[in-house]
Parts: sequence; C-alpha cells; structure tokens
Amino acid sequence: MKAVVMAGGEGTRLRPMTSSMPKPLLPVANRPIMEHVLRLLKRHGLNETVVTVQFLASLVKNYFGDGEELGMELTYANEEKPLGTAGSVKNAEEALKDDAFLVISGDALTDFDLTDLIAFHKEKGAMVTVCLTRVPNPLEFGITIVDEEGKVERFLEKPTWGQVFSDTVNTGIYVMEPEVFDYVAADVPVDWSGDVFPQLMKEGKPIYGYVAEGYWEDVGTHESYVKAQADVLEGKVDVELDGFEISPGVWVAEGAEVHPDAVLRGPLYIGDYAKVEAGVEIREHTVVGSNVVVKSGAFLHKAVVHDNVYIGQHSNLRGCVIGKNTDVMRAARIEEGAVIGDECLVGEEAIVQGNVRVYPFKTIEAGAFVNTSVIWESRGQAHLFGARGVSGILNVEITPELAVRLAGAYATTLKKGATVTTARDHSRGARALKRAVISALQASAIDVRDLENVPLPVARQQTARGSAGGIMIRTTPGVPDSVDIMFFDERGADLSQAGQRKLDRVFARQEYRRAFPGEIGDLSFPSSVFDSYTGSLLRSVDTTGVADAGLKVVVDASNGSAGLVLPSLLGRLGVDSLTINPGLDESRPTESAESRRAGLVRLGEIVASARAAFGVRFDTVGERLSLVDERGRIIEDDRALLVLLDLVAAERRSGRVALPVTTTRIAEQVAAYHGTQVDWTTTSPDDLTRVGREESTIFGGDGRGGFIVPEFSSVFDGTAAFVRLIGLVARTQLTLSQIDARIPRAHVLKRDLATPWAVKGLVMRRVVEAAGDRHVDTTDGVRVVEADGRWVMVLPDPAEAVTHLWAEGPDDASAQALLDEWAAVVDSAGR
Repeated sequence: MKAVVMAGGEGTRLRPMTSSMPKPLLPVANRPIMEHVLRLLKRHGLNETVVTVQFLASLVKNYFGDGEELGMELTYANEEKPLGTAGSVKNAEEALKDDAFLVISGDALTDFDLTDLIAFHKEKGAMVTVCLTRVPNPLEFGITIVDEEGKVERFLEKPTWGQVFSDTVNTGIYVMEPEVFDYVAADVPVDWSGDVFPQLMKEGKPIYGYVAEGYWEDVGTHESYVKAQADVLEGKVDVELDGFEISPGVWVAEGAEVHPDAVLRGPLYIGDYAKVEAGVEIREHTVVGSNVVVKSGAFLHKAVVHDNVYIGQHSNLRGCVIGKNTDVMRAARIEEGAVIGDECLVGEEAIVQGNVRVYPFKTIEAGAFVNTSVIWESRGQAHLFGARGVSGILNVEITPELAVRLAGAYATTLKKGATVTTARDHSRGARALKRAVISALQASAIDVRDLENVPLPVARQQTARGSAGGIMIRTTPGVPDSVDIMFFDERGADLSQAGQRKLDRVFARQEYRRAFPGEIGDLSFPSSVFDSYTGSLLRSVDTTGVADAGLKVVVDASNGSAGLVLPSLLGRLGVDSLTINPGLDESRPTESAESRRAGLVRLGEIVASARAAFGVRFDTVGERLSLVDERGRIIEDDRALLVLLDLVAAERRSGRVALPVTTTRIAEQVAAYHGTQVDWTTTSPDDLTRVGREESTIFGGDGRGGFIVPEFSSVFDGTAAFVRLIGLVARTQLTLSQIDARIPRAHVLKRDLATPWAVKGLVMRRVVEAAGDRHVDTTDGVRVVEADGRWVMVLPDPAEAVTHLWAEGPDDASAQALLDEWAAVVDSAGR
C-alpha cells in the first residue's frame, strides 16, 4: 500500500516561523515534523509515498529528495494553486489509482498504529476509513459521529461551542479505495469532509471511523508547537530521538559540546554540534538545535531554539521560540510566548515581551523594550471577538493603539475607496477611541461617514444605506470600565462568523494595507440622521389606529443616546407621551442590573399614577427595551417576548417567528394558536438576524429585551419595537396585563457551571451519551427532550470557562429536578 503525505499548507497561524519555512519542515525535537511522519509510515511498511506540495514546495523537495536517506521511495505531486485536502490528493491520482492508499498530514505529530488502522479498513470493507481521536477542545477540528459498528453518521467541520456534541474529531488520516477519486473533480479546490464525504454518505457508501489510541497533536498554533516539543521530551509520543540520553531525560546529539559546569535539568534536548559553555542553565522542555552556541551565564527554560543560533552571555530565554540563524546578544531577555523569526538580531540587553512576534530579517536594537510585534505593524492576539464584538477594559485591554490596529485590519478586508460608517455612545472613552478608529480607516484608503453619538439601531440603519460596513464603540452593558468595538457588515448587522474570522486572520498576521498620500479617505458628517431614521421607521411599521386610540405612554430614555431620537419620533407618532431621563449623562454610560431594576420600579410608579397604557424603558444605546404594564407592574423580559409574540401573531395569522432554542416552548403554543410557526435558531444574534432577513419572518426576539421588527430591519431595535407595540396595542384594544394573563405561565430555569476549557468537548459527549434514546436537538449545544415534553439544554460558553444549562417543565419543581439531574452529568464529566 502507498501513502500520501499532504505537505502543501502555508501554516499562516504559525507565522513568523512559517514566513520563510513551510510548516512540515518546522523542527520538533530537532527533526522536521514531516520527517517524524515519514518515519512512522516506514515503521508500518508504507515505504512508497507521494508527497503533495504547494507552498515553498522546493524547500520540501530539497530537504527530503527521493527519500533514499530515510530508506523510502518519495515522489512529489505539485499543486499550482491550493486544491483543498481532496483536490491535492486527486492531483496525485496517477500514482494511487491501482490500490488502496493511506492519506496523512505532513504537519501533525502522531504515533498511531497505522497497521491496525489499515486492518480495520480491510475488515470493514470500507471505501473510506477516517482515523479519529478524542481531544479536549474540538473547536478547531471536524467532529465525527460513528455508530456502534464504526460507521460514520455525521461530520461537522470546525464547529462553534454551540455545535459541539462530541469530542471525537477527524485527524485528517484516512485509508481510501481508489474509487473515491470518482467523487473528486480535477483542478478545482475540493475538501474531503466538506465536499466528498457528505456525497458518499448521501449515496450510502461505506465510510467508517476508526478511533485511534495514542498521541496526536495538530501543530497549528504556537502553543501547540511548543507543547509538541514538551510531549516528545516527556515521552508521551513514540518518536525517534537522535543522540544519547546522558542522564534521565537529558538528550545530547552527536558532536555536541556541553561543559561539565553547565546545569542541565531535563527533560531537554541538545542538537548535534551545539556548544554549551560553563555557567549555562538549561531547564526542562528546552530544545537546542544543531550548531547552536550558548554562552556562559545564559538561562533557557521551555525554549525552542532552531539551528545555527547564537545565544549571548547572561541572556534569558523563557517559553519562547527562536528561528534559525538568529543572534541573541548579551543579557537579552525574551519572555514566554515570544517568537523570533529566522535571521534576526536581538541586541544587547534588549527585552522582548511575552507573545511578541518578530518577523524574519529584523533587528531589535540594543537596550530596546519591545512590547509590540516587529513586522510592518503591531502584534495580534489569539481570539478577538466575544459575544459583543471586541471587548475589554478601557485603556488596559482596549487601548487607542489596539483600536488603530483593529480598524486597519477591518479596512484591509474592504476595497480601497469603500465607505465605513462610524458611531459611538455618549461616553468619553468611546469618543476617544472612535477618533483613533477614524484616523486608521482614512489612512487605509477608506472614506468615513461619522454619525458621532447615536443610538445603536440608528448606526446600523445608516450603515445599511450605502456603506461597506460600520464600527460602533459603546460602553459594555453593565460594565462601566469596559468598552465594546462592534463591527457591522453592509446590512448593518454584526459581522458573520466568517467575517469575524477574516478580520481575525488579517489582525493576527498584522498585514495591514496603507494608502498612498493621494488615497487618504474622506471624512463626512451626515445631517438629519434622526429625521431620516424616524421617517423610514414610520413608513415601514404599521401605526394605523394610533392617532384615534388616545394612548398615553411613559418613555424612559435612561439618560442615554436612545433619547436623541425620541423628540423626532414621538411628535410624529401622535401619542400622548411623557419622557423621563432624556438628557445625556456622560458619567453613566451604562447601568448595573440593580440600577436598571430600580429604574423600572420608578417607571412603574409613574405609569400607574399617570394612568398610562404602558411604559417602556430603553437601554442606554436604544437597542433593547423593557416593559411595564398599565398597572405599573414590570413585565419580565422573557415574558415581554411572549406578550409581543402574541400581539404580532394574532394580527398577522401567518408567517414565521425567529426565537432562540433557549426560549420557553410556551412560545410555540402561542404561535401555533394564531397560525404562525416558530423558527428555532441558535443563541447567537447573527442567527436571529439571518432568519429576520427572510421574507416570511414576521417577528423575532431573544427574551432579553432584544426584538426584531422585520418590516423595518433584521437587527435588534428598541425604538422599532416600541413603535410596533404602540400600533398593536392601539388596534387590539387590550391592555398589556390582559394579554399577559391569557398566556400560560412558563417554568424555565437556568444555571451556569464552571467548566475547564480542556473538558468542554468531553462534557458535551457525555451529555449526548447520557441522553440515550431520548430526542436530541443540536441546533445550539445539546437539547435533550424527555418523553413528557420536559427538556434540558446544555450549551458551552464560547468565551468563558462556563457551561450554561436551561431546563423547562410543567412547574418550577419539575424544572429544578431536571436541572439538578443534568448538572450532575456536566459536573461528573468536568471533574
């Protein structure tokens, strides 16, 4: 049997290490990752191997040649352009068409029993056998589900935490029959998991999954690269190490000179012909490459040093990676997580802070203190986006420098000359950061329309009027010392997951576009923004009957930007209104849950004494609203969702309603009673927005004060929801308390459990296993439905080490019992 080693990837996440070296040639314990792979193939009798190459292909070919030095027979299939995982193998079809073959990645470190994998494939009579393994964090991999016989039931590529229902992932190792090539088009990008396997499953072809025991690490990030070194040194993976173990865990290769007065605390590795002088201390998990010189007094701990590096006297290297042919001069200090590219110079007494990236051929001057990456701009970070865009503490995590880099990255994803709309809330921090954002956009050849301080829905609506995107900066709700930098697409909606990943990628690479002097963008300030928004809103939303109903309402603007649009709106709406807290208060850009509750209580008192029809309270940016009925009683947010749903469905009598799967199933009863249908979505606002854009959608909401009015826009808009509510109440001639009273009570309870990141995948697999024969819904997380209709939902948080649980039953006691039962399942898996 022949093997195929895929060695064409760029390894962009590993830059700057892969800026001048293909990922398969990155050394692990002083030997290229791909060489470890080839030696594994040889151990299992797979001596004839085809290597698919594309990025820096000549370096791979020059290093391995025809495979003679390894005792193997290597041939190469060169891709002129990236063809995907299946397309690259199809490119080598001529050499593989006669018999079954094994496919393996050239940049994953493993010691799996390939002989047993091949035997399993033959025993099952499979067309394709997918090699699987269990990992603690499945987010970056394709999840695969198999039945008791090992037959594959489902694939899911790179899931979100809401989609994680197993920790069994696809390793990218396959055994295949040549018939599989019939399903791969030539010369076009094709992927196994995304394109070929779904088609094979659709046709009922035999695809099996083999769950391998042993070690496997996809070396795709700096963290996993350093971890792979430590795992080899700890003996966790069965690979060959060149050299001699001179004491437990201390490996020294041929020709290396280690002074007797050097202190070596293993496990560690010193490459061939390296020189370690007296007074040097090398501690665990350090790998010193070939021909490296370590001068006296130097200290290395968990450092990975590539070939031909000079490390000067008294230098200090901790948890870093140093590229080949780099000179680290006397008393330089390089901190944990830093990566120095090939052929760099780090001057005497220079300090390179943790997680800094220095790209190849750069010079760090003597005495320099480097806390941002040296490329042609600054450094990136692992994960940009959270639940509210890019969030963090003002001037600690979110600084003007970061805002400039973010805006530059966003501009780079757009065409030169495009227009971006910017806006902010009424806080001073948002004002300062927005100025930095505007400068960066203009410097990247982007025209800017600055709305200044406007409600969030106005910013979204204005963005949708001809802009390529938008940026809104606001104080994080409930956290006055933090800010959110929110990015919009051309429709004014939050960036999709794909858009976020694209921006994340550009930001991480730090490859920003800069404009030539004649291309600097314009800055304009649109006029009549509020009149434009109000006019469009009143044209879109049905307000018939409002003028004749004689309604009186109380509106609380919460001293935020929501109050800016109310004068333009209320005068044209034709209602008797009382507005409270209309002025802007810079000292209160957001409010705590306690102050919000207190505000609602005060609103209720005013509504009751004024004998108003109802009261509404906006959040400070006008995105969400809360309700008080005519008696002054607070209608809780989850209950307000049912009230509006009942009103909308009763009037429309058809269409679909977008609700997250965490919503009470009472909503389904309310919708069905009026002839409408619920479209269950994930908890992500992106998903609600997507359904809100569909023609048949009549309403949407998240149960937390966010409402979608599809006839006006597909995003949360408190003002639009307010206008729609006024029209509905005016026409129905019912009070909010009457509508609330006719809706059954819901009993949904929620609990959050601390869950380490490393066991989140295991938790979700255990939940699915514990579900047994019960119905399982994986729209978002895992929702288990009991035979009597009770349900529980388990959802990993995408940004925190937490798992969320919801349970619904016919009463609180039943829901509580269900919550306790499944919390025990989550807890047991998390221990």
